[in-house]
Amino acid sequence: RYSAIVVFDMHNAFSSRGGMLDLAGVDLSGAPRVVGAIRATSDSARAAVLPMTLTSGLIGGLLASGAAHANWWYFVLALAGLLVAHASNNLINDYFDLTSGVDTSTAPRALYAPHPVLSGWIEKSDLRRAIIILNLADASILGLLFAVRGWPVVAFALAGLLVSVFYVAPPLRLKHRGLGEPGVFIVWGPLMVGGTFFVATGALPGWVWIASLPYAILVTTVLFGKHIDKIDADRAKGVRTLPVILGERRARLVAQLPPSGVAVQRGLVDPAETGRVAGALRGAEVLLYSAPSGRPETARAYAEAALMAEMAFVNTTSDPIARDPYWLSRFEEAGLPLIGDDLA
Repeated sequence: RYSAIVVFDMHNAFSSRGGMLDLAGVDLSGAPRVVGAIRATSDSARAAVLPMTLTSGLIGGLLASGAAHANWWYFVLALAGLLVAHASNNLINDYFDLTSGVDTSTAPRALYAPHPVLSGWIEKSDLRRAIIILNLADASILGLLFAVRGWPVVAFALAGLLVSVFYVAPPLRLKHRGLGEPGVFIVWGPLMVGGTFFVATGALPGWVWIASLPYAILVTTVLFGKHIDKIDADRAKGVRTLPVILGERRARLVAQLPPSGVAVQRGLVDPAETGRVAGALRGAEVLLYSAPSGRPETARAYAEAALMAEMAFVNTTSDPIARDPYWLSRFEEAGLPLIGDDLA
């Protein structure tokens, strides 16, 4: 009959003035710097998309669970290697897209998530250093797994490295030639699922390759949708993703899912689209905003859309909306709930 929202705001509860640790007498003067460093590191590696890699590895582990002699320590090591490799891949893409001029402060990449260099968190040289460190860490994991599983592990790693490095890096630039999506299909399906299965069991039957395909299709479909959103910007810069090559209508047909009755629409890629988004949201009661932190202009645009659509706004990021007097007063005047910020 009645509903309630229970919010556990762990960041503010522990490391803010008036929180538990402050009341206990703990010195919190260094907390903002630590939180800022963690957020910058997390957002730079695009931690929000790492669960896709985690899921691929876990599928490999799930398939291996029926094997009689699966080694789960090897599996955990392989899973850690996949996550480090994905984080490194994200930094590599940012580095080469920045170098080639694809990534700018107004490009779609900078609008859906903070760019580590364009956001001013690190310098380009720091980005190079982080790439080197992550790849050295991955090489160490590869060495350990090679010692116990042999050359097939190296083959899996080198195939994944080839796609990840040359996804946007010269001379191959797979993404620019319509080969980025097929590369992602191979990496997040057969390579990751098959690789973790092999590391855990020491074998690789044919049915594992087949079992990896549904999730490979899912990840590739997500990338297809992202590239459809960027089709105009990519075409203008000569980046020939598959949606650019196929054209928007045919690309949407390729990525189309069976009808579910749920309308899926493009979100904000430019604050100027606030009115369009508000129109699409009209009739809903609550807008849950959970984009990556570090894009306050995007958070403000969605808050404005919520006001225009006359709906409550829940901000799960650290970008200031609910603690900003301007937004508090506007939502209060409209009689609409405003909750946040930085919900854990």
